[in-house]
Amino acid sequence: MPLPPLATRHAFFTGKGGVGKTSLSCASALALADAGRRVLLVSTDPASNLDEVLGTPLSPEPTPVAGAGGLWALNIDPEAAAAAYREQMVGPYRGLLPPAAIASMEEQFSGACTVEIAAFDAFSRLLGDADATAGFEHVIFDTAPTGHTLRLLTLPSAWDEFIASSTGGASCLGPLAGLEKQKALYAATVARLADPASTTVVLVSRPEAAALREAARTSAELAALGIGHQRLAINGLFGNPDPDDAVALAFARRAHEALAGLPDALADLPRSTTGYLPLGTAGLEALRAMARDDQPMVRPTPVGRPALPDLSALVEDLAGTGHGVVMTMGKGGVGKTTLAAAIALALARRGLPVTLTTTDPAAHVAESVAADGAGLKLERIDPAVEVATYRAAVLAKAGAALDPRARAMLEEDLRSPCTEEIAVFHAFARAVAEGQDRIVVMDTAPTGHTILLLDAAEAYHREVLRSRGELPEAVRMLLPRLRDPGYSRMLLVTLPEATPVHEAERLQADLRRAGIEPWAWVINQSLAASGTTDARLAARGAYELGWIDEVATRHARRCALLPWLPGPLTGAEGLGTIAA
Repeated sequence: MPLPPLATRHAFFTGKGGVGKTSLSCASALALADAGRRVLLVSTDPASNLDEVLGTPLSPEPTPVAGAGGLWALNIDPEAAAAAYREQMVGPYRGLLPPAAIASMEEQFSGACTVEIAAFDAFSRLLGDADATAGFEHVIFDTAPTGHTLRLLTLPSAWDEFIASSTGGASCLGPLAGLEKQKALYAATVARLADPASTTVVLVSRPEAAALREAARTSAELAALGIGHQRLAINGLFGNPDPDDAVALAFARRAHEALAGLPDALADLPRSTTGYLPLGTAGLEALRAMARDDQPMVRPTPVGRPALPDLSALVEDLAGTGHGVVMTMGKGGVGKTTLAAAIALALARRGLPVTLTTTDPAAHVAESVAADGAGLKLERIDPAVEVATYRAAVLAKAGAALDPRARAMLEEDLRSPCTEEIAVFHAFARAVAEGQDRIVVMDTAPTGHTILLLDAAEAYHREVLRSRGELPEAVRMLLPRLRDPGYSRMLLVTLPEATPVHEAERLQADLRRAGIEPWAWVINQSLAASGTTDARLAARGAYELGWIDEVATRHARRCALLPWLPGPLTGAEGLGTIAA
């Protein structure tokens, strides 16, 4: 079955970016509408391309989809909602507090947590208020709230005065401070999410190990909150490869191996599988073909490799510096860890002293090259260890005098994404300092929001008092080093697809707010550059060309293009092929 059956009134499609949530939610909504149901499709994705997929300009109000009787759609713009919410929180203080304090408050409300809460505030009216969607038989959401957001909103102490005292520093609780009036609505929303007769959660994944791990983590996190009515949707399963094409054979083999290692948390879920669709899913006819799983056969389309440098050209430039830091950044699943390991190995083989630092929990890629080349040293930042150390320090200082309810809220706050950002930030600062006399290659760097937050004197000193009570030299010098183009080089890694490109574009803007200019973009795993002759993969390569051109001409000052490689990208030999 290509689409998940949806018997409940509400459905959420969730998963890693780029796995096909929008395509599957649109196809499912259209199938219900074609069956005679009245359906409202809602997107909360900041980079939503719902308009393009449905072929209808949308707004924050329900809009009928042209050519699809019974289907309405709307876009909730989380960024706009977050901006309005930020002004609601900061506006009353303008003219009363110094400009520096206002700037600090604005930055504290500019992070991912504020966007999460503002988006939840917007779509909770559609889920928790029955009158808002009374005219529809089904309401389908493209992108669901995270488990962290739901945990915050279900804590009994989430509405006491502790929130008001937690709006500074790196706390994720700050965005909750102005939402007490919505308490009853949020309670109804969370209850409806957990009601199996009302709501289905569809975990969308590609047949790839990283995407399946993320789906398993989300499944367990939601189940722990009582949201157990879940389904698994495997999207883009590639079968029947051209037997004479090495790329196609490897492509199919990787998908098979990923599904053979399906995490236990997903093994017992009802499952639907959608085939690999190289022509994309824009337009109603393409969505209907997706529901039938019968996209027309594609004639082989020769695709010449786009005229962009490969990774070796970037490595040569990096080798000329002899010191400093190189950071690979981007959304999950684009290949940051593998790319960082390949760059570090290539630099070490040139006789340079190199440190490879990774936050990959398994660190398999990094460990496989640690012993290759006398100049390569491996250091692993373990987020779990860093967070545990940081959490213990905060609880010892700030939690000792709190009552049980306030301490419970603080402990929840310390399980948030913000806490991991800050804890790992300290470890990164120590690693960046090593770049004074060697090259430090880092897999993933702090976001621009985190950097700006800690650059705000008021917010950072609050965080220092809350945690360690001291200002380490490495942290004090971190921002000047990151802003120095002769010391730090940021590589934005993306795939030649809509969602990864849009997310990298937002990350670039985030870094520029912090005064950091990305050094280069790397377009990874391109079928257009792979040389494949398989009909479907070659057609996909042709689809990539528009995104490759957008990166090269609109976003990147310097750009490299890496092909999809059929061989295993592990060990010194496999990684060596990436930068060869």
